[in-house]
Amino acid sequence: MNAVVGSDDLLLVTLDTLRFDVAEELAAAGRLPNLVRHLPGGVWEKRHAPGSFTYASHQAIFAGFLPTPAAPGPHPRLFAARFAGSESTAERTFVHDTPDLLSGLAAVGYRTVCVGGVGFFNGIPPLGSVLPGMFQESHWEPGFGVASPTSFESQVACAEQVVAGLPAEQKLFLFVNVSALHQPNWFHLPGADAGAGDSRATHAAALEYVDRHIGRLFAAASSRRRCFAIVCSDHGTAYGDDGYTGHRLGHEAVWTVPYAHFFLEPGAAR
Repeated sequence: MNAVVGSDDLLLVTLDTLRFDVAEELAAAGRLPNLVRHLPGGVWEKRHAPGSFTYASHQAIFAGFLPTPAAPGPHPRLFAARFAGSESTAERTFVHDTPDLLSGLAAVGYRTVCVGGVGFFNGIPPLGSVLPGMFQESHWEPGFGVASPTSFESQVACAEQVVAGLPAEQKLFLFVNVSALHQPNWFHLPGADAGAGDSRATHAAALEYVDRHIGRLFAAASSRRRCFAIVCSDHGTAYGDDGYTGHRLGHEAVWTVPYAHFFLEPGAAR
């Protein structure tokens, strides 16, 4: 990462609430063509989330604690704040002397931009301002939120405007919190209605919706130079698994998440 940071633009996409099993099944079935073409080997990596809900997980992610590979470690991290005795900081880790990754990247010349999604990024109550307040620039509007059937399209349009407005020489760290997977998501499945509510099937339909539009985001992120992209879930969610519903709880469906990182070459296909 020491060769990447300072040279490439950076993109972090959190597919908020996405379950690993759903992501894996859709990829294997050919239902995520735009994502799969970038996934190493065409498959998601199975990892463990650093938190069981959005706020906790993103606080960890922004400190460099991305989802951990689901195998015995230690596992070297991509990014880390300087911390004596850290077993996951390695020679290739980008180490910064600030308390979080955003300020660490800003210190080496990156413009840090947040395109928010779920309520923890809306900037309306004080709690909704904590995470976006860590960035130099943040964007949120109701059309980006969980109740909008076109949330991701609106987020992508915002990201495109952000990139287009930057000087060519300015390095960018772009973060997008994708809200479409989060409840409510029933409106992404044709024929579903609010009465039936959300389900594993509507969750899958929401991921297919994201896949249809994510090529535009990848194209924007790599439009000026090579981009290193991280696409992952921050936590999963339960749809009646063992009697559980939702997240912020200790179930396998919540703790197990999909992850991938890869390079987007300049002019990546839409």
